[in-house]
Amino acid sequence: MTTQRTSGRRKKAFAAAAAVAALLTTAACGGSDDNGGGGSKTGAAGFDAANNKVAQASLAKKGGTLRFGGAQDADSWDTTRGYYGFMWNFARYYSRQLVTGKTEPGKTGAELTPDLATGLAKVSDDGKTYTYTLRDGITWEDGKPITSKDVKYGIERVWAQDVLSGGPTYLKDFLDPKGEYKGPYKDTSKDKLGLKSITTPDDKTIEFHLPKANSDFQEVLGLVSASPVRQDKDTKSKYGLKPFSSGPYKFESYSPGKSLTLVRNTEWKQSSDPIRKAYPDKITVQFFSDANQLDQRLLNGDLDLDINQTGMSPQGRTTALKEHKANLDNPVSGYIRYATFPQSVKPFDNAECRKAVILGADHVSLQTARGGPVAGGDIGTNMLPPSVPGSEGQKYDPYKISGANKNGNVEEAKAALKACGKPNGFSTTIAVRNNKPVEVATAQSLQASLKKIGINAQIDQFDGSQTTGIIGSPSNVKKKGYGIIIMGWGPDFPTVQGFGLPLWDSKYIAESGNNNFALIDDKTIDGLFDKYVTTLDESGKTQISTEINHKVMEGAYYLPFTFEKFINWRGDNLANVYTSDNYSGMYDFVNLGLKSAITPRPPRRRPLTAGEGRGGVGGAPGWTRGAPRPRGGP
Repeated sequence: MTTQRTSGRRKKAFAAAAAVAALLTTAACGGSDDNGGGGSKTGAAGFDAANNKVAQASLAKKGGTLRFGGAQDADSWDTTRGYYGFMWNFARYYSRQLVTGKTEPGKTGAELTPDLATGLAKVSDDGKTYTYTLRDGITWEDGKPITSKDVKYGIERVWAQDVLSGGPTYLKDFLDPKGEYKGPYKDTSKDKLGLKSITTPDDKTIEFHLPKANSDFQEVLGLVSASPVRQDKDTKSKYGLKPFSSGPYKFESYSPGKSLTLVRNTEWKQSSDPIRKAYPDKITVQFFSDANQLDQRLLNGDLDLDINQTGMSPQGRTTALKEHKANLDNPVSGYIRYATFPQSVKPFDNAECRKAVILGADHVSLQTARGGPVAGGDIGTNMLPPSVPGSEGQKYDPYKISGANKNGNVEEAKAALKACGKPNGFSTTIAVRNNKPVEVATAQSLQASLKKIGINAQIDQFDGSQTTGIIGSPSNVKKKGYGIIIMGWGPDFPTVQGFGLPLWDSKYIAESGNNNFALIDDKTIDGLFDKYVTTLDESGKTQISTEINHKVMEGAYYLPFTFEKFINWRGDNLANVYTSDNYSGMYDFVNLGLKSAITPRPPRRRPLTAGEGRGGVGGAPGWTRGAPRPRGGP
């Protein structure tokens, strides 16, 4: 995951302390606005009005310019390469898939519905064959029909990792687990459509033949990496500069890191698209290297919303909560923030030593370090996000994290230390990214808690821009003695496989780029995942999902901090706004509209004073907006 970096350990330590102070301020100011959480004179719908429900749907008009701002550009706008959650969300403006998430709020938004296809898959051969028929009237931006071969070719590009690295590879893993196909750029067949596991009997029919059944296969076809790409328009590594549109909008201009403009694709037909309403005439994105400017532009009404959807800055949200609460929503992000214990680092090969940390931690302090209940999230009690079927939320709390032990239980923690043969405690190292002050603050909170039970933890702030090579290398983790790693994770798609497989299945332990940081090698957990992928009924999948989460927590491999929440800005002129579990609590971009086709200029609001913005004095120097994240990335 790409992050913005600030060097200097001393500066980071100061930044973390400042961040905690700012977060404490934010956590305390839940209201005191003139709107009382209701509507406002400028037309904002009210606090949380679009959180898992639709705000001002009937007010959406055709026309106008929808104005996004962002503190960071996408990793790529190429549908094969993009992995940031906001990119997947935004890409539905110019790309279509066989199936996609419903355009409805909350959990319903994560349910699949037909898009390019006439219906959901016809599944046969014991769950190994999926067949789709394409709709009539679906076209590219030049008016030519979208064919089954275009869909196949777009999917084949996932195999070209040497040229198109960066995006998810589930399609490759599911359709070609042995890695026999080399991708379209090395394909020796005349039509470059040599992937045998996908067949196209005619231009309207596409069939997928899985070597092994996987009950989440259709979820993967709903990702933007399954978008069609036309061979004669494939510019390979440059495709992300101007993707060829299959949706209602097309690229007019793009200056990386500066701006992006989409305009209407006049060849798109509403009659062929049950998903997209295409309200605005134009969609613009401005990127700001000074993220303080972004917050100011949002508060001024110059922009409608933040494309990154990772929440406002500590001081920016303080101003917004006090003065413009009706413009804010407080969704659950779909992410869990946590600490994990690599079993290669002693004494964390002993479950009782791991339990001692879980039991000894002050979970309220950790929640405060993350931003408190409003900006940080609910106290995390287990490792399955609320958006994933099988989650029991805070009801499943095996270590009484949100109950009797919420402030830490010194007596129980010391009993666990005695059981693991360390009655006098031990020393260890907490590894934390140096470009995330909120994580440093979390590490400092945990350090203080552990000291009370005799665990002396030093904090090592490693280079956050090199996360994959530092903590993604189990040999390096062992060498450095990282007994506790602070991290976060969200689902690529809302199932236990889309969230937990890379974290908990032993097959995903890797020498580099590893995400199974705890090095979990549990035959029961592996077996449950194997059972899950061959279980086709939803109730059975949900039950297995719950069982997997229980086994993970019983192993004490993780200390969950929070079920993360954000404070997101919604402009006065936005209509048909709602958050969706399909995009981890973000606003669903695809059918946003404007109440007025001519965007009004509201009265100028009070500017942020010195120190209130990102990076200002007293505003957590070095603070970076929560980095735009992959759906499954930290």
